[in-house]
Amino acid sequence: MSRIGKNPVPIPEKVSVEISGLTVKVKGPKGELERVLPDGVTVSQADNAVTVSPSDGSRRSRERHGLCRTLVANMVEGVSKGFSKKLEIIGVGYRAQVKGKKLVVSAGYSHPVEMDAPEGVTFAVENNTSVTVSGADKELVGNEAAKVRGIRPPEPYKGKGIKYEGERILRKAGKTGKK
Repeated sequence: MSRIGKNPVPIPEKVSVEISGLTVKVKGPKGELERVLPDGVTVSQADNAVTVSPSDGSRRSRERHGLCRTLVANMVEGVSKGFSKKLEIIGVGYRAQVKGKKLVVSAGYSHPVEMDAPEGVTFAVENNTSVTVSGADKELVGNEAAKVRGIRPPEPYKGKGIKYEGERILRKAGKTGKK
């Protein structure tokens, strides 16, 4: 049995959970999330906690046990606290700004790159070089942060580009001159 999967997911006061079969709906102050869990698990709610258990002893059920518990826990945490990823922009002339719901990034290309924020995700920019991607859905926030980083990934020689806050860039030595 999964060590993570056997722990119940506590439900905070302002969060409500509806379970119908394998569909889990979670509502809270930060929004509303819905997810259909894969088959092989059973989800139940009792005493302000959600428990996930394998439906049978098969290998597939046991594999998905911990995953489904973590998905439900992330949904509950997302609608109560929310998730955010911070990115840093490093480089001369590299900057970002928010125009409406769009993130506009100038990262050394001939034109600025515009990104639309999907439903449930917001962009915030501080000091033109610090971008925060936030929302209730952890998967969506992570994907959007990866797309922003993908505009100009950090390069190993000078470290210029867009990186996650706290990410360590392995640096390389440049060319050596002729002797």
